[in-house]
Amino acid sequence: MGEIRLRLILLRFVLLMCISLLPLGAARAADQAAAVTIPDVGALLREVEAHQRRIDRVREDYTYQEIARIEDVDSNGKVKKVTTEEHEVFFVNGHPIRRQIKKDGKDLSAGEQKKEQDRVNKAAEKAMKTPPGDPVNGDAISVHRLLEIIAIKNPRRVMYKDRPTIAFDFVGDPHAKTHGMTEDISKKLSGTVWIDEKDREVARMEARIDENFKIGGGLVASVQKGSNFTFDQGLVNKELWLPTGGDVRLSARILVLKGLRQNIHFQNERYQKFHADAQQQTGVTVVQPAKQ
Repeated sequence: MGEIRLRLILLRFVLLMCISLLPLGAARAADQAAAVTIPDVGALLREVEAHQRRIDRVREDYTYQEIARIEDVDSNGKVKKVTTEEHEVFFVNGHPIRRQIKKDGKDLSAGEQKKEQDRVNKAAEKAMKTPPGDPVNGDAISVHRLLEIIAIKNPRRVMYKDRPTIAFDFVGDPHAKTHGMTEDISKKLSGTVWIDEKDREVARMEARIDENFKIGGGLVASVQKGSNFTFDQGLVNKELWLPTGGDVRLSARILVLKGLRQNIHFQNERYQKFHADAQQQTGVTVVQPAKQ
């Protein structure tokens, strides 16, 4: 397994975690803004999980571009090498598909484009056969199951980017019985989630790995304790929330011998909406929610 594949595995896990929490965005309650008590987070997650498909249908209309800056760093944190990648992200049957279009600011060669398009076509075909809400590569985790693995603590109301949010901390149960990589890594995590109280959307998520996580018993790779990530969302076209960026700080060992330390910054932009006739509506930008 190379560095790129390990990054993709971790990115897939981040997306699974976020998808498990993103159903918060589907619920609407007339009195939510005026609520005095903090909702029970577990009950709220269970209540809105059933609304995920509505979000999936709306996301089908959107595409955006993701720019990643990847820094290879040494044990002292000094940057040794910088590469950039640019992907187009779109949705098929509710599943995100990423197509690389540039590397280090340059378009892919004709051969690279064909290889990438073949990969994307296969990914899209697989997505069409996978029900919305289930990961294309298996290893799903439901909100109900997630809540059996993690404990939610310290729910509170805080202001985030001038918006009222419900924030809560979470920590995995290291003794939980789990199956599959997503469940296994969930019990080694802790972090914080911010929920936009008006729109019931995940505005931000921070998480860190509190214990070394082995892939393939450690023979394939081992993600080191202290690796962490953040995930941010914003309101697009005054219609739905989509990812706006994030950061990953990764320390791992590949094939027992090779060490890997990377800082990865993701930035999402150039949101476009498609009409039914497949024409693009350009100029759609991230719209930050109005101040309350």
